[in-house]
Amino acid sequence: MDVGSRADLKSDVMKDLEKQKQVFNSYRGNPAIAEGALDDVIHELEQCFSALNNLSGKAGQSLTENDWLMSVRSRMGIPGGTCEFDLPAYYAWQNTAFSRRQQDISRWSEPLTPLANAIFLLLKILRESGSAQKMITTGGQFQQNLPQGKPYQLLRMRIDSSLDLIPEISGNRLIVMIRLMRQDSEEHLHPSTEDAAFELTLCS
Repeated sequence: MDVGSRADLKSDVMKDLEKQKQVFNSYRGNPAIAEGALDDVIHELEQCFSALNNLSGKAGQSLTENDWLMSVRSRMGIPGGTCEFDLPAYYAWQNTAFSRRQQDISRWSEPLTPLANAIFLLLKILRESGSAQKMITTGGQFQQNLPQGKPYQLLRMRIDSSLDLIPEISGNRLIVMIRLMRQDSEEHLHPSTEDAAFELTLCS
């Protein structure tokens, strides 16, 4: 609700949907592009845009009219504010059947669904815009200069979890740096000096 109440969020997401629609429409007539798949993506973008456009006011605005939810929300920032002696109705709800709570949460989250669907679609398009490259760290470190003139919005890294290595990633529009860390028995992080293979995807 806090995120959805931002006045600029809905309009920004709608602008991004429209921008992506224009990008995909520019691919029409390209022999390397499957028209059927292109139509499906454009249809999804149009559906998300229409659902957001039909949403009156801010996303989740109707939830502010639920007095019970507002009472829980107002106490969440207070230490112990949601204990059973402070919010007995909330405590009682927590002890209702799982199916009942699941139905309530589904009903409460429904006003946020158009916004969530649009953001999921935009992130899906962004994540799939890059192709994975196999890389290897040298002494636990990796550095790569980024091509100029092409702004990247997202970096994806995939590394084998069985290696127990924790990547620290930093970068800017010019360079990407990755440092692999390992956690000791006291949960302190220390730089790793191992060479490790991973996949790197730059998405624009």
